[in-house]
Amino acid sequence: MTMKQTLTAWAAVAIATAAAGIAPARAECLSPAQVADLAQHYMDRTPAPNFPTQSAADGACTRARFNQLLAQKLGKVVGYKAGLTNPAVQKRFSTDQPVWGKLYEGMLRPNGLAVEAAFGARPLYEADMLVRVKSAAINHARTPMDVLDHIDQIIPFIELPDLLVQSPPQLNGPGVAAINVGARLGVAGEPIGIPATRGERYALLEALERMSVQLTNERGELLAPAGKGSDILGHPLQAVVWLAQALRKEEITLQPGDLVSLGSFSPLLPPRAGLAVTATYLGLPGAKPVTVSFK
Repeated sequence: MTMKQTLTAWAAVAIATAAAGIAPARAECLSPAQVADLAQHYMDRTPAPNFPTQSAADGACTRARFNQLLAQKLGKVVGYKAGLTNPAVQKRFSTDQPVWGKLYEGMLRPNGLAVEAAFGARPLYEADMLVRVKSAAINHARTPMDVLDHIDQIIPFIELPDLLVQSPPQLNGPGVAAINVGARLGVAGEPIGIPATRGERYALLEALERMSVQLTNERGELLAPAGKGSDILGHPLQAVVWLAQALRKEEITLQPGDLVSLGSFSPLLPPRAGLAVTATYLGLPGAKPVTVSFK
């Protein structure tokens, strides 16, 4: 199928989706044709033209249309990502609110992955963390301890996002939401189990808040200032509280087995060929480093 045929087919699906009421159209919500073009750039790993500034509602509308098309190519949703949960990253996109996107099967790769430095249109890497949902009761969590009670794994994670557009600095928060928060790839390390006793869980909560997260290169040199657990909404598990509430507004609930990406403990950094990156979680018992290399 030619690119023109693919764009036409995707635009037709997006129009049908909008007509079915899946994503209500607004003045600045990207049109079905624009979203089809955005999706084609995503699949081709080429930068897409920047689009007009989005409101929160417009960004949500565009995200719904975009994900409708991504699902045709990427398959099953395996989880969700909370983005812009770090105030330093929020400032980069002129917002004070987190955003969310979907994670698809095939996005999450094993520790030690070697990947092309040009793995996306606008590739980046960051120190992150995943948790795995144990119980649907997590949708009613109000505190980090509530979250801890309803997950069964904490997983060191280097996310490999793709900001997709020609000029990422022009994106605002809803614009980041519109591109599915740049979800592209990520490297998952060895899971940490959740302790059984209450006292051990309180100790784990404290460790998550106080841990120091470092990104180093193959020579052990810091690639950016170390982040802290508390850099994410005061406590990294608070990102799950926020995400569950945000998803409920769109009638989505977290389910057992879902993976949740909590956000960035580091700046968003550009990869380069020959670089190996290791994320280390100092002060978090049982956490082993996770590594990705770029070729």
